[in-house]
Amino acid sequence: MPSLNDGAERITLRIGGVSHNDWLDFEVDSDLQTPADGWSFSVGNVEAVLPAEVQAGARAELRTGDDVIMTGQVDEITDNIGRNQHSLGLFGRDASAVLVDCSAPIFTARDMTLQEVIAQIVKPLGVTAIRIQAEKPLPSKKASVDPGDTAWDVLKKAAEASGLWPWVIADGTLVIGGPDYSTPAVDTLIMREDGQGNNLLRLSVTRNVSARYSEVTVLAQGHGSAKADGKHDRRCTVRDTSVPFYRPLIEVVADTDSDEEVQFRARKLMADARLQGFLMTAVVKGLRTTSGQLWEPGQRVQVKSEKHGIDDIYFVMHRRFSGGRGQQLLTTLTLREDGIWLPDAFPKSKRKRKGKGKKALWSSWEQIDNG
Repeated sequence: MPSLNDGAERITLRIGGVSHNDWLDFEVDSDLQTPADGWSFSVGNVEAVLPAEVQAGARAELRTGDDVIMTGQVDEITDNIGRNQHSLGLFGRDASAVLVDCSAPIFTARDMTLQEVIAQIVKPLGVTAIRIQAEKPLPSKKASVDPGDTAWDVLKKAAEASGLWPWVIADGTLVIGGPDYSTPAVDTLIMREDGQGNNLLRLSVTRNVSARYSEVTVLAQGHGSAKADGKHDRRCTVRDTSVPFYRPLIEVVADTDSDEEVQFRARKLMADARLQGFLMTAVVKGLRTTSGQLWEPGQRVQVKSEKHGIDDIYFVMHRRFSGGRGQQLLTTLTLREDGIWLPDAFPKSKRKRKGKGKKALWSSWEQIDNG
């Protein structure tokens, strides 16, 4: 195993049979909520002729030691040549890039299930390594698809109709599902006033009320069919009692198939609002946890900060590796409240643990009205 968190590790970019790991600077991003995670590398003193394998559109793999960080493609190459200078910039994204860039091969509007979207849109674009990560079999809920929609937009709509979300992991596998909040924390990040045991370089905490709501109501209707009449009064209201003042949100959904779909939409809106109300950014040395595991989105981590009054578990939503020649190798983690994002993928794993003096989400979130 490579040395842990000592700055000696290097990120290697492999394109075809060519690899390089001596960078002027680099950044590698991975975010569960952002499609097509990106990376950028810059190289100085480049050889006069680039290897034939280094081309825009080529398959690329990012590694450190024996571990894969990201699999995807080279999007752009910038070749800068001046007097006694030759530098190169390489930019790329993960394996979902083709889904973000390309339209779904659909020429007439239709409704499609998630399974149909995978078979008819995702796989024909070359994304064939796919894993469903959810506790229960997926219901056959359909999402509307229109000509001109990108493949990623169609996939996202179909996944959300089943209470799930798509993202791509390091080896290029497309995962459709949600986090399992029963998994243990991968590390403990510490910031004590006396400095004993500290492993955090920086810790920033932001609380924002502008996106929070005390009450979310979804109003909807459902079209009729040969077997059932249409329904025009579907409604669900969800209340967050942790918001101490009246801040309502009302959303109208044009067409729904069931009361359960309206209830899910209301719960998701409230969960998303709660998610945006708290942001923690942590910066640590190196690429790995103390146990040697690479930092990655979807992990859970314990954070203890005396000055912030924090001692609890948080969810890693975004991770950035950065460094370069003469620079410290750093990991920046974007952390959100644990147990809130996509809670319906693994219902039994909903966060039950409470931190010191902290109220769990589920004790302050109540569904008060169903249509």
